[in-house]
Amino acid sequence: MGQVLERIEGFAEEIRVAGGEGEKLMRLAEGSVLRLRDAGAIRMLQPKGYGGLEVHPREFAETTMAIGAMDGATGWVTGIVGVHPWELAFFDTKAQDEVWGQDPDTWMASPYAPMGVARPVDGGYLLSGRWSFSTGTDHCQWVMIGAAVGDEQGKRLMPPRTLHVLLPRSDYEIDQQSWDVVGLRGTGSKDLIVKDAFVPAYRTIDAAKVFDGTAPKEAGRGETLYNFPFSCIFPLGITSSLIGIAEGALACHIAAQKSRVAITGVAIKDDPYVLFAIGEAAAEIAASRAAILETVDRFWDMVEKGQEVSFEMRAIGRRTQTAAAWRVVRAVDEIFARSGGGALQMKTPLQRFWRDAHAGLSHAIHVPGSIFHSSALIQLGGEPQGIHRSMI
Repeated sequence: MGQVLERIEGFAEEIRVAGGEGEKLMRLAEGSVLRLRDAGAIRMLQPKGYGGLEVHPREFAETTMAIGAMDGATGWVTGIVGVHPWELAFFDTKAQDEVWGQDPDTWMASPYAPMGVARPVDGGYLLSGRWSFSTGTDHCQWVMIGAAVGDEQGKRLMPPRTLHVLLPRSDYEIDQQSWDVVGLRGTGSKDLIVKDAFVPAYRTIDAAKVFDGTAPKEAGRGETLYNFPFSCIFPLGITSSLIGIAEGALACHIAAQKSRVAITGVAIKDDPYVLFAIGEAAAEIAASRAAILETVDRFWDMVEKGQEVSFEMRAIGRRTQTAAAWRVVRAVDEIFARSGGGALQMKTPLQRFWRDAHAGLSHAIHVPGSIFHSSALIQLGGEPQGIHRSMI
C-alpha cells in the first residue's frame, strides 16, 4: 500500500459520510479537502524539488481508485486535479516557483479544452473566454487551461495552435450557478470566466509539445515519470476514479444483499440468477482494473529502459482505458438493477455511485469512436489522420 493511500484509509468512513454533504454543497466538503491535503493526494505526481512525491503512476491510479470507492466526487477530484502537477513540471521554473514556492500544497484546476483565445501582446498574451467543467475549482488557487492562439484581433489562428496557460485565482471568476447536475455533483466542476487577463509567456506551454513528449525533454526532465506518455497519464486519473466508483457501488450492493430477501421470499444468497449477475459484474470491474494497470506497468517499464512507446501502443492503451470505463459502468447497471427498490432511496450511497458512474462515463476522454477507429486502423496497416490522432 502506498503512503498516501495508507494515510487516507484512516479517514475512509469520514470521506464516505462527507460525500453526502458534498453532493448538497456541489463541491467537496472541507473535511474531505483537508484529508486529501494532509495525505498528499494531489502531490503524488508533483516533483520532489517542490515537495512532491513522484510516485509510480500505478500508485497514483490505485490510490485514486480507492478514494473513488469511498466517494465518487472525492476520487474524481483526486484523479483530475492530481494530474496537473505532472504537467507543471514542464513549465518555466519561474512559473513553478509562483505556484509552489510558498505552499507545495497549492492546487490547480483545469480544463484543457481551448475554449478561450490568447491574443499576443508584448511579453505574453491577453486571454479571454469561458471554460466549462473546472473540477474542484473552489479548492484551487490556480488554473491550468487550454487556449487557442489568436491574431492581434483575437481571431483564432488557422491551422489551430493550442497553449496551456497558468492563471492565479485573482485573474478569473468562478460562475457559482453553473454546476447543478445529476451526477458527480460534489466535484463542483463549475465554469470559469476570464476577461483580458495578461498571461506572461513563461506561464504558457505549447500543448502539442506536452502531447508528443517534447515538453519534458525541453524542460530537462529525465525522470521516468515525466517522460511517461501524456495520453496514458491524463486519462489514467479520470478512468481510475471511475473504476473506483464502480468498486464502491459493488461494495455497497454486496453489503445490502447479504441479508436481503426478495419479494418472492427467496434470500438473495439463494437466488442463482442474481448470484451470477453479481459475479459477472465483479469480474468485469476487476478485469477493467487489471487492464489499465497492466498498461501503466508496461509503458513505465518501456520508458524506464529508454524505449519509445509507439503511436500504435498508445492507441491500443487508450482503447484499453476507454473500454474499461464502459465495462465498469455496464457492470454497475447490472448490479443496480438487482438491488431492489431500496437502492432508489436518496439516503443510500448506491444511488449516488450509480449516478456518478454515468456522469463520469460522459467525460470526453471516454468517447470510444475515434479511439477504436485509430487503434484498429493502425493495426490494419493504415495511418490515422486528423482527429483520429487526437489525445493519442
